[in-house]
Amino acid sequence: MAENTEVIQYQTQGTCCQMMQVGLSDGKIVDVDFYGGCNGNLKGIKSLVKGMNIDEVIERLQGITCGPKSTSCPDQLAKCLIEYKQQKLANL
Repeated sequence: MAENTEVIQYQTQGTCCQMMQVGLSDGKIVDVDFYGGCNGNLKGIKSLVKGMNIDEVIERLQGITCGPKSTSCPDQLAKCLIEYKQQKLANL
C-alpha cells in the first residue's frame, strides 16, 4: 500500500466474515481484506470497490442483506466506512 494509506480494522457483526481491514487514501479505498466469509464473493467485492470513493461505496452497499440476516458483508463494509467518517469528523 502507498505510504499515505490509512489502514483501519473493523470487527463485523452478524456476518460470516469476522473482520475486515480497509486501506484508505484521499477518500478512496486502496485495498480491503475480509477474514472469513464467502471467499469468491468477497474477492469480487474487493475488486469492485478498489479505487472507489468512500461515499459511493456507502451509497451502493448500505442496507444490503444476506438471506434472512439484517446485514451482509457489503453492508458491514458500508458501516465500517460510516464509522470511519464519523471518527474523522469527531477528530477535526
